[in-house]
Amino acid sequence: MSGKIPVSVLIMARNEEEALPRCLQALNDFEEIIVVDSYSTDKTAEIARRHGARVEQFTWNGQYPKKSQWALDTVQTKYDWVFLVDADEIVTAELIKELKKTDFSCAGYFVRGRYIWNSKMLKHGLVNNKLCLFDKTKLHYPTLDDLDLTEDWEMEMHYQPVLKDGFENERLGQIRAPLLHNAYADPINWEAKHQFYARWEAGMILKNAFPKDPSPLREGLKRVFRGLPLRGALMFIYSYVFKLGFLDSRAGYNFARARARYYQMVSEALSASSKEAVSGAAVHTSHSAPQKSQPPLEQKGRMRA
Repeated sequence: MSGKIPVSVLIMARNEEEALPRCLQALNDFEEIIVVDSYSTDKTAEIARRHGARVEQFTWNGQYPKKSQWALDTVQTKYDWVFLVDADEIVTAELIKELKKTDFSCAGYFVRGRYIWNSKMLKHGLVNNKLCLFDKTKLHYPTLDDLDLTEDWEMEMHYQPVLKDGFENERLGQIRAPLLHNAYADPINWEAKHQFYARWEAGMILKNAFPKDPSPLREGLKRVFRGLPLRGALMFIYSYVFKLGFLDSRAGYNFARARARYYQMVSEALSASSKEAVSGAAVHTSHSAPQKSQPPLEQKGRMRA
């Protein structure tokens, strides 16, 4: 026995030469590492191979499946168990230790993320909890009505994989050790990406097109939160006060403000979409409403030349 974790790691990448080395260096304890690239124009593929990872190339055709599900369907892996890791994420020693003790008796496991913000690992505040370790024969990413919202975005957006038909009663577990997420390495790119994410989320809310979360509790909380006013302010209070983000000093404050800013972006996108819908409806009404008949010009007191 090699002593390595019998899981195939899948890293979705595109022009990730700066972040990828740290990500790959933390994955030596896994049996298989595959970087799913999109014909990067930088050294992403070269770096992946240098670290012993296999590289598979993906070209999106503008339809479903998107990149992650394409990889689950198409890329040959040594194991059915896969761990989807982003290039800007770092697997910790604590996470490795816990995975080596995991019996993999569930269909999949949520992995709790810890943010790195302004070069500091946050110990408090909002955490990300994503279903990224799972048996690919039992879970998949659903097809959504969002192709008109995602422009040329080849990746699945911010939603969880779901249990496939026939596996609805399978259990989902929770990994406690953290997965680090270096979310703010590029502040300018962060702002641009989150503007895009916000427009997508607003469109999904208006369409009521979100897939059901695998966790009933999370699903209920998400539905309530999406309908609340002042979500930006509420998220700041939740992250900075309720989740003790203030204990992370300035970094915790800045992170809470960034989360609040994101939900402000969503609200702005919702408002803009609503105004466009009203404007479009008004234009349609003015063009389609029957016109009142007008008397001939001479009957209105005007003389023809």
